Amino acid sequence: MRMSVLNHVRNSSPHSKLILLLTASGGLVAYSESKADHVAHTAKSPQIDAQKKTLVVLGTGWAGISLLKNLDTSQYNVQVVSPRNYFAFTPLLPSVTCGTVEARSIVEPIRKIVSKKNKDIHFVEAECIKIDAANKKVICRASHDLNMEGNVEFYLNYDILVIGLGAQSNTFNTPGVIEHCHFLKEIEDAQKIRRSIIDCFEKASLPSLSEVEQKTALHFLIVGGGPTGVEFAAELHDFVSEDIVKLYPKLKDHVKISLIQSGDHILNTFDDRISSFAERKFQRDGIEVKTGSRVLSVSDNTVSVKDQKNEVISSLPYGMVVWSTGIGPRPVVTDFMSQIGQKHRRILATDEWLRVEGCYDVYAIGDCASIHQRKVMEDISAIFDVADKDKSGTLTVKELEDVLEDIYERYPQVELYLKSKHFVDVVQLLNDSKGDDPKEIREVDIEGFKAALSHVDSQMKSLPATAQVAAQQGEYLAKCFNHMRECEDHPEGPLRFTGSGRHRFRPFRYKHFGQFAPLGGEQTAAELPGDWVSVGYSSQWLWYSVYASKQGLESHMRQLGR
Repeated sequence: MRMSVLNHVRNSSPHSKLILLLTASGGLVAYSESKADHVAHTAKSPQIDAQKKTLVVLGTGWAGISLLKNLDTSQYNVQVVSPRNYFAFTPLLPSVTCGTVEARSIVEPIRKIVSKKNKDIHFVEAECIKIDAANKKVICRASHDLNMEGNVEFYLNYDILVIGLGAQSNTFNTPGVIEHCHFLKEIEDAQKIRRSIIDCFEKASLPSLSEVEQKTALHFLIVGGGPTGVEFAAELHDFVSEDIVKLYPKLKDHVKISLIQSGDHILNTFDDRISSFAERKFQRDGIEVKTGSRVLSVSDNTVSVKDQKNEVISSLPYGMVVWSTGIGPRPVVTDFMSQIGQKHRRILATDEWLRVEGCYDVYAIGDCASIHQRKVMEDISAIFDVADKDKSGTLTVKELEDVLEDIYERYPQVELYLKSKHFVDVVQLLNDSKGDDPKEIREVDIEGFKAALSHVDSQMKSLPATAQVAAQQGEYLAKCFNHMRECEDHPEGPLRFTGSGRHRFRPFRYKHFGQFAPLGGEQTAAELPGDWVSVGYSSQWLWYSVYASKQGLESHMRQLGR
């Protein structure tokens, strides 16, 4: 059975490169990379129920899979489009680069996942190349050659579209990065890095190379001091010191690992205690950390780096470079942003309900989008008018307290501001706005109300592009879709301060479970809610377990070994 499938895929096109992944459950995932020119065709649509809305989901990352797992698919005609037919447990990608974890242990076939939904989901392995918002359709390109005629293009109509396409590595238009650097976003990236590491050692073993050339071949540069770059540096150090030295003992002293970071510290999104600990550990391990440095260009054998403090530019020879400096939108998302008037934004903007601004039936989740939280001061007059029920021109404390929960829900920055100032209630906020006036406020006019809330919007922050954010967004959106019909008649959201009635749903709220960074040598730094910072051996497995339980990958975790 398995061999017949392989033969069918292998013989379908002589111009396709066949890639196989063996999953942890023993299943086989096969897909091909085509190099042939494409020919446009129209594909047949699956049988759909005319009584149901068609929901198209683009992407099968953390956000998309979380949505599909929690969605009541019986309510929709669900069509999923993704260029890869598996879900990857991306937090473990750095471990795949050095063989600490095998790729087959961190993938799950999409068809296996959707089969648990009673076949209510139609999956297509293809790449979305254009979103036509005006005509409510997505144009896709098949991932495989068909009958040697090239990649087939087809389109899917939608009533509701969910964009979960993730993001790509941001090169900041630095010359030479795309041509000469490795990235670490996909399974294929990790496997390519693993092969390149060995190639560097094999090259350094050639008898014709001088000692200088050997050191160049074994100089590994990591650009970017975030969690991915730091974890890869730690994994590479352990791989070299524990495994590689046994195979290439004469090259041990020639190996050098350098981490280049433009900011003042690595892991700058973590607590300062973790950043300091990581830098000290890397120093002890012999990993060079160059902070305050910016890469200007990359050639086939050198990296040009500028020290931002003294403006000195240096040239660093290397054997391999891994680029991990952040993310940016994919071309299809950039094109979509231009269509809907967001071309000047850095990333696709959604409202607090994850709906793309300017597109009523289009939602975006995960790394491809960012929530544009509405400011309190934009609606301050409308909020005052709604709260002033007796239209007296002033708000009593009672009137304000009556709408306070709705304010907190619609503008979470208000509650965050109260907590940051250690205020127990809004009365303290009103009193604080009066400065040294000893009189306790029981009423406030519009100007006093504006003064009290004038600094609240300073608490607004963008959510990090992490797996846990994406997973929570997918789960939230699924719940909204599951209760779409009843919430039309019985809305459960906060008051519409700039309109009438209530919003259909409560806005998305992210719950932070903390973050962690493996630092090598089985040591992990974890930052958990409640200002709890932990460094040790147990933190790593604790956090892996949290991720696994959230995504239902417990079976994979039993197969992971260090």
